Amino acid sequence: MTDTLPADTLPASPLSADMPSAPGAREPVLRVVPRPGDINANGHIFGGWVLSQMDIAAGIVAGRMADGAVATVAIEAMAFLQPILLLDVISVYAHVERRGRTSMSIRIEVVASRDRGRREVKVTEGVFTFVALDENHRPRPLPAE
Repeated sequence: MTDTLPADTLPASPLSADMPSAPGAREPVLRVVPRPGDINANGHIFGGWVLSQMDIAAGIVAGRMADGAVATVAIEAMAFLQPILLLDVISVYAHVERRGRTSMSIRIEVVASRDRGRREVKVTEGVFTFVALDENHRPRPLPAE
């Protein structure tokens, strides 16, 4: 796989339809720089590393919505679109897509800033489900909107 494909050759993804497409138009929940220890034998960042960053960012958004503790209960969808490289600066964007009685779905998009910020590439996206927890770590209703 090449570092970056032209936008018109990126694989189509049903996940990206509802996510605002201009990263500059919104603020990332999390911004991270991968470290040398996060690289696999191919010179790319481990998929598990980016999955962890996505879970952290989505957990921040879910915790705010729940006004308290939350737990990840499912990854409904996940797509690795491009590799993450060692010198990339990763921005993780997330927002609540669906709200239930005790749970919510968080849509996440990861964008890599490359070439000292001259280029941005969407590298990963997904939808994670979180449930609000009470003091006994049991599901509880979300607060009223």
